[in-house]
Amino acid sequence: MIKKYYDTDCNLGMLDGKTVAVIGFGSQGHAHAMNLAESGVKVVVGLREGSGHWEKAAAFAAANPNLSVMSIEDAAKAGDLVMMLVPDELAADIYNKQVAPNMKEGDILAFAHGFNIHFQFVKPQKDIDVIMIAPKGPGHTVRSQYLEGKGVPSLIAVEQDYSGKAKEYALAYASGIGAGRAGILETSFREETETDLFGEQAVLCGGVCELMHAGFDTLVEAGYEPEMAYFECIHEMKLIVDLINEGGFGKMRYSISNTAEYGDYRTGRRLITDATRKEMKQVLREIQDGTFASEFMTEMSSGRRAKFLATRRMQAQHPVEAVGAKLREMMSWLHK
Repeated sequence: MIKKYYDTDCNLGMLDGKTVAVIGFGSQGHAHAMNLAESGVKVVVGLREGSGHWEKAAAFAAANPNLSVMSIEDAAKAGDLVMMLVPDELAADIYNKQVAPNMKEGDILAFAHGFNIHFQFVKPQKDIDVIMIAPKGPGHTVRSQYLEGKGVPSLIAVEQDYSGKAKEYALAYASGIGAGRAGILETSFREETETDLFGEQAVLCGGVCELMHAGFDTLVEAGYEPEMAYFECIHEMKLIVDLINEGGFGKMRYSISNTAEYGDYRTGRRLITDATRKEMKQVLREIQDGTFASEFMTEMSSGRRAKFLATRRMQAQHPVEAVGAKLREMMSWLHK
């Protein structure tokens, strides 16, 4: 059974006298840096010169003496714990060229996703700890929940325990960003990476988006109005997912009509067939054996990223995008 921890199990004092270098100030980076600084931890934010995030980070630093902004190299040199919060495809290059040369024996290298460590795009030196602290929510939620005195559940993992205290450091960091208020779950770099990639590809992004596209296309091709197809196959998806998030499938099925619930039981397995489940297993195998990771990194390092950008353009041209844009103009609550 997965182990769970809360603030009472964490010792934030593990970070006393240490400097945490947060590399990046995007969605997760800004939340980690701000929350840690407000928890009393000394934080330096490492950014490339001319970064669009520099001004935002500097503005926060001006109001909080626990935080300062500097170059990636200087931050890595100043940090006792270096948290890499940059895109997966950039992390190895940034680590190898700007971070690793400035790390010393006994430092701690941290990630919020296991991708680069698990697939060995980043190969850290042996005389440091390597840990993961991965909030299960977007950065703006990590920040807003912290400000409300709450937290977002987080995963922790230890890949390399040079000091013998790596897990304690991971728990301290997780507590510092507010995760100990909600709960901290212990996993491994392998499990976090492979389940995360599978969920994104087979269900959350690849699976759900393709299912909505297919539903929209089926209704439109059968002669129904695109606006009706959008409402029924895409717009209402949020309503269903919100109910599941709030109370599981039970609450969702309690909240919908008997007609909808009966249709759920009758039709779902006709769509997610044995063939679909077989293909899901193949997707998982390609994640586990590194096929996806290798393909992704090759595409991202190609410079032009031709296939990736061409696919993005094609998806943006699907009729559902134009129909959705017009209908969303009618929804005032989306324009806050």
